[in-house]
Amino acid sequence: MIQLRDVTLRRGPEPLLEQARMTVYAGSKVGLVGANGTGKSTLFALLRGELAVDTGEVGLPSGWRMAWMAQETPGLPQPALEFVLDGDERLRAAESEVSAAEASGEGRRIAHAHAELDAAGGYDAHARAGILLHGLGFAPETHHQPVEAFSGGWRVRLNLARALMAPSDLLLLDEPTNHLDLEAVLWLEQWLQRYTGTLILIAHDRDFLDNVAETIVHIEHRRLHTYSGNYSAFERQRAERLAQQQALHERQQREIAHMESFINRFRAKATKARAAQSRIKALERMERVAPAHVDSPFVFEFPPAPEAGNPLLNLEDVALGYADHAILEGLRLGLAPGDRVGLLGRNGAGKSTLIRALAGELAPVAGRIQRAKNLRVGYFAQHQLEQLDLAASPLQHLQRLSPDADPQRLRDFLGGFGFAGDQALDPVAPFSGGEKARLVLALLVWQTPNLLLLDEPTNHLDLEMRHALNLALQGFEGAVIVVSHDRYLLESTAADYWLVADGGVTRFSGDLEDYRRWLSRDERAVREPAEAADHSREARRARRQATAEAKAALRPLKKRIDQALARIEQLDAEILEVESLLADQTLYESSRREELQALLQKQGELQQRKAAAESDWMEAESELEALVAEQSATV
Repeated sequence: MIQLRDVTLRRGPEPLLEQARMTVYAGSKVGLVGANGTGKSTLFALLRGELAVDTGEVGLPSGWRMAWMAQETPGLPQPALEFVLDGDERLRAAESEVSAAEASGEGRRIAHAHAELDAAGGYDAHARAGILLHGLGFAPETHHQPVEAFSGGWRVRLNLARALMAPSDLLLLDEPTNHLDLEAVLWLEQWLQRYTGTLILIAHDRDFLDNVAETIVHIEHRRLHTYSGNYSAFERQRAERLAQQQALHERQQREIAHMESFINRFRAKATKARAAQSRIKALERMERVAPAHVDSPFVFEFPPAPEAGNPLLNLEDVALGYADHAILEGLRLGLAPGDRVGLLGRNGAGKSTLIRALAGELAPVAGRIQRAKNLRVGYFAQHQLEQLDLAASPLQHLQRLSPDADPQRLRDFLGGFGFAGDQALDPVAPFSGGEKARLVLALLVWQTPNLLLLDEPTNHLDLEMRHALNLALQGFEGAVIVVSHDRYLLESTAADYWLVADGGVTRFSGDLEDYRRWLSRDERAVREPAEAADHSREARRARRQATAEAKAALRPLKKRIDQALARIEQLDAEILEVESLLADQTLYESSRREELQALLQKQGELQQRKAAAESDWMEAESELEALVAEQSATV
């Protein structure tokens, strides 16, 4: 087992760990969590023997083989598959010995060398490395491409595959889900569940930690606190302790009340019911976990979304791609105010391409994208981190958006994103990836969007910032389209899912567990019989057109429902205003009799108009349900 006994570790003048203790038993799967800067990666360096403690003792079993994931990879001409195989040092040594033995011509040496190669798994090593690469999203034709041909994110995946290739008794993984898509995260999760050695994992994906970790070690106040169970169990246990602190508990209650106000406002509206349901589901989880995060340094919310036309976006026979090569075709999509959509699809299917087109950064190859008047898009993507002015401070970035704003107001706003004190005035250049991502999010929120397009927004964000983002999204009243490998974010943000597959985009009628099952099946098994019988482009286009026509038939009824609900809301406000006037006791004096009669007459008229609007709404709802049922029966 691994033991840390009264360890004090300094990096600079202040200790990261002080009198810290930890015990990890062989075969355990441990999630290491804590705010950025508390020493998680430093603890890994300590276990690898790269650092020495100031005081205390670190004990590891002698003879343990250790593997870990490198954080950077230089551009190498070496093929990706060979780079991954280099992770198994015993295998490479055995291969070298076989070459040397065969060159020597000594029969006994050759026999021993081949026996050692067999013991090192050399005869199926290339297949095992190929499985790792495939699981992490590398297409077969890329396995022999040089490492230098891959982007930074894909090189991180190569580092992960190399670490998994190495036989180990102790595996240290530092944020392995960064730069992975949802499919690769699900594959890695299953691989680690089968891993028989001791695993210590730094991750900011709560569902990933829930499904892999059996113990959580939390770094807090320079100490190591061990909690039995997965991440959700840790949150419950820590919440029980923190909820006893009344001031922090009251803050949690205010956050929950904020979500409940949205639910109460919209749950009775048919057009907003799905959005309200997504918040109800999030609230159920939040009431359990929020106390564990009430001491988070991040507190922010989206300002009210400005009104815009309906639909916000409308795609008419759109084809998207690059250099006249279409990746997605025949797109006929509409997005209404308040829609909350999660994009699903395999790596390379076109999710980011669709997001870029909706953001206006990619022109359609064919067709037209119509944008509503007053549409204000907030677009988050990883390349925006690279577009920050490295010489400018967070405050300067914000001042460029609002030159006339009060500097103190800007600094208060930045404080909610963790840029407090002098850090708001420091240049961006030395910032970590997480700090840059927080700044891009701050700039996005400040611009008051009514449509959020989020492409992997949680990469580099720690658990506390992810929680704050999740909470802010619950209160956001605009529309959202999100691509994320963070299942918790998807489940609590999206009310609907769109599946990007087979060169098109269709509604996915299921949840993330259904999507997991969809991924595990052969594609032909999940297609409709008609689709399985005919894979031609024309047939797919015809089916998409039929789907679009069916949706178009619903639009007049949906518009009628929206208009009726708007009338009801307006009439409610007018009735409330009249009733407040009727509450005036002096109104019932004889001198004000005519005024009273006029108000009572107006109240009656308003109530009649409201009853008519409600009748129209209910009638339209019934017609919509009947038409949806009729369309479903013909599918």
